[in-house]
Amino acid sequence: MIGKNAVVSINYTLTNDAGEVMDTSEGREPLTYLHGANNLIPGLEKEMEGKSTGQSFKVTIPPSEAYGESNPELVQTLSKDMFKGVDKVEPGMGFTAQGPQGEQHIVVTAVDGDQVTIDANHPMAGKTLHFAVEIVNVRDASEEEIEHGHVHDGSHDH
Repeated sequence: MIGKNAVVSINYTLTNDAGEVMDTSEGREPLTYLHGANNLIPGLEKEMEGKSTGQSFKVTIPPSEAYGESNPELVQTLSKDMFKGVDKVEPGMGFTAQGPQGEQHIVVTAVDGDQVTIDANHPMAGKTLHFAVEIVNVRDASEEEIEHGHVHDGSHDH
């Protein structure tokens, strides 16, 4: 049964409100994580609690239990000069920038002349997420996995 310090493997499909697939484990290995170590969004981890191998379920997670609401303060307009060394800045381009809390991922959302609008919100911020989940395996975590806060796959090195 899934509880704190269980290693859980799941197959999943994530869709948005329009039913478009945003992410899936289909065609890949199942997602394996350490339960209770904040390795999943809170709403999905809460739904996993108490379930067992072989169970399947669907759940809708609101933004507050996923990646949070979109924060307008994380959308800024900068001078194109801030992107020195980049030949052509275009909407959709992603960059890693140094922010107050360390590295953060930003996406260019618009370019107007010398002005570039960027968004540092998580790409899923403000979105309601719909998951279809199949629990493939549940096992107890090793002492080392619990200590490190994540699953070790045998090739793990720190």
